[in-house]
Amino acid sequence: MAKISKKRKTASELYEHADTYQLGEAIGILEKFPKARFDETVELSVHLGVDPRQSTQMVRGIINLPKGSGKKIRVIAFTDNADAAKEAGADEAGMDDLIARIQDGWTDFDVAVATPVAMKVVRKVARVLGPRGLMPNPKSGTVTEDIADAIKSVKSGGRVEFKMDKTANLGVIVGKRSFSAEDLQENIEAVLDAIAKARPESLKGHHYLKSVAISGTMTPGVRLDSSLFANL
Repeated sequence: MAKISKKRKTASELYEHADTYQLGEAIGILEKFPKARFDETVELSVHLGVDPRQSTQMVRGIINLPKGSGKKIRVIAFTDNADAAKEAGADEAGMDDLIARIQDGWTDFDVAVATPVAMKVVRKVARVLGPRGLMPNPKSGTVTEDIADAIKSVKSGGRVEFKMDKTANLGVIVGKRSFSAEDLQENIEAVLDAIAKARPESLKGHHYLKSVAISGTMTPGVRLDSSLFANL
């Protein structure tokens, strides 16, 4: 059996694991947990009442967190106008040169954006970018003619994507432990609203959000009371 750290043990004594809490209470408990030596990411974990085997019940979407994610985003842009992309905030920009670097194994970035024309070239590295979730996609707003706007939107740090996995779970970044309780609550409420709006039309007569919890990178999860999302 793995040894439980002192911080983890201390955190576990601050609340009842089996209980559920109102959002404000849950955030208050999270704030009392011992902190790591770095600014931990706070994540919302959701278990959905959908059938992940059904393609019509896939849940995914994009949310612009009203208070940002607190994360520095590294963005590359596939475009013929590299200078304009860099001026808009892209960390790297170009076409064939970026493709060559990626083919050599470079993937040191968080988001890739591209113009529709550039996608003809970007497909050469789809097998590299796709499995890592880095492939530009029109549905996520990362394939667009307005490349400057896409870069600025991503670099703001508030744009977060969510996608359900094969076990009907999804995790969404909602901020950092250094955020105020008010900012975390606003972000979490926005994420819950976005997930609710992404409910599959084919889902009938089932509880959509079955359980929700918040946690820091190094903390246990605190479950939220179902009254918070029962009517979403």
